[in-house]
Formats: sequence, C-alpha cells, structure tokens
Amino acid sequence: MARLSYVEMEQAPPEVREVYEKTLKGKPVSFHKLLAHRPEVLKTLLPFYASVGRSLERRLYEMVYIRVSMLNGCRYCMQHHLAASKRVGLTREDWQHLKEGQHGNFSEKEEAALDFAEKLTRDPHSVADGDIQSLKLHFSEAEIVDLDLLTGLANLTNRFTDPLGADLEFPEEKIGSGRSGAV
Repeated sequence: MARLSYVEMEQAPPEVREVYEKTLKGKPVSFHKLLAHRPEVLKTLLPFYASVGRSLERRLYEMVYIRVSMLNGCRYCMQHHLAASKRVGLTREDWQHLKEGQHGNFSEKEEAALDFAEKLTRDPHSVADGDIQSLKLHFSEAEIVDLDLLTGLANLTNRFTDPLGADLEFPEEKIGSGRSGAV
C-alpha cells in the first residue's frame, strides 16, 4: 500500500496532467503517480528513462533490470520487468536462473552483462579495469555506458518504488522457490 498519496489524473496540476495525457497516453502507473509530487522530475525523468539502455538488445535490458531488482528486493520493478520480459522471450526458467544468480545458462554476452550489473549493484567501488576489459569483448564503449546507466537507473527506481509503497497494478508473477537466500 502506498505510503504517499497518488497524484491522480483528476487532481493533477496542468503540467502533470499534460505528462499523463501526452507522454503516458492517459495510463500513469503507481511509479508515475508518486513521482508526480515532483512535476519537474516527472517531466525530465521519463525521457531520460526512455533513452537509457536503448543500444542494448531488449532481452538483455530486461534481464539486467530483473536481476538488479532481485538483488535489491524491489518487488514493484521486478514485477514490471518480468511482465515486459515475456515479450522478449524470457521464460520462467530464465527468471529462476536470474533469481539464483546462475548467469552461466545465458550467452557469454548476457553473462558478462549480468556479472557486471551484479558487481556494480553490490559493490560499485570494486569495479576495476579488468571488468571493463571483459565487457569490451562483447560490447562497444557506447553499449558499456548504456549498461552502466541501465544498472544505475534500475538501482535508482528500486530505491524509490518499494520504499514509498508503490502498488502493483496487475497480478504478481511467482518464481519457483529455488535456493533460499540467493536473492
């Protein structure tokens, strides 16, 4: 349950209503309705959010977002990206591997990205030259920047949605039990 009130369409100030109608096509979700308490942030974050990670394959984008959200225990973001991941072919088995941190079941490129995103999430100061060199085997420098930004963006939204109690707008997906404590 949301810990702050939602800025609903009916009560939204004109600048928020414009974002709701034009950018979000009249369908703001809980995240947007909480962020709308800061209209200038809502207006600037949405285009930034839409631009991050676009040089990456959509499947990889969703994998990284899901894994980071799992590491941070962010139910809201994880559920939104599990739903999106279905459209790019990720399966329940893939979700289980992500939950367990078993990146070896994915391509070398996906494994490299997931390992980097996990290290960046758990201990950003431990990222070293060798980590970037490993990424260069699979990614252009622009893609590495995008991967870094995507990981940071996921961490940012993870620290916003669940702490403020953003409500999930659809039924929750369940992931098999797997190993306890893995996420």
